[in-house]
Amino acid sequence: MVENIAPAEVWTALRTDPDAQMVDVRTDAEWNFVGLADLSEAGKTPALIPWQVFPSMSVNPSFIDQLRHAGFTPQSKLYFLCRSGVRSYAAAQAAIAAGYPHAFNIADGFEGPVDAQGHRGVVSGWKATDLPWRQR
Repeated sequence: MVENIAPAEVWTALRTDPDAQMVDVRTDAEWNFVGLADLSEAGKTPALIPWQVFPSMSVNPSFIDQLRHAGFTPQSKLYFLCRSGVRSYAAAQAAIAAGYPHAFNIADGFEGPVDAQGHRGVVSGWKATDLPWRQR
C-alpha cells in the first residue's frame, strides 16, 4: 500500500532528510510547459523519470531501470510526483514491488484537481500549497 503524503510534509522531508528524494514521473512536455518543483533550497533536484511515455502514454518499460540508474537504493525515501497524484501512485506501487520499500505518493501531485473554472494549480497540490517551483 502506497502512502499519500501532503506536499508540505514532503517539502519538510526533502529539506531535512538526506535520504529523501523527489521523482517527478510526468512527461517531458509537462516538465517543459507546466514547470518543475524547485528543490534548490534543499540542495536537491528532482529526478525526471517519466512513468508514461508521451505521446502514446504507454507505461515506460525502463522505469525501474531508470530509478536504479539514477542511483536510488532500497534505503532511499522516494517521493513520487505527477500532475494530480494518479500516475505517481502507480509509479510508487511499481517501485515498492521492485524493492524500494520507502516509496510515497505526493498527494494531489504538482497541479492538483481543477477548480470551478477548469484551472489546475489553485485547489491543492505542490503549486497550490505555494511550494517552490519554476518554469524549465
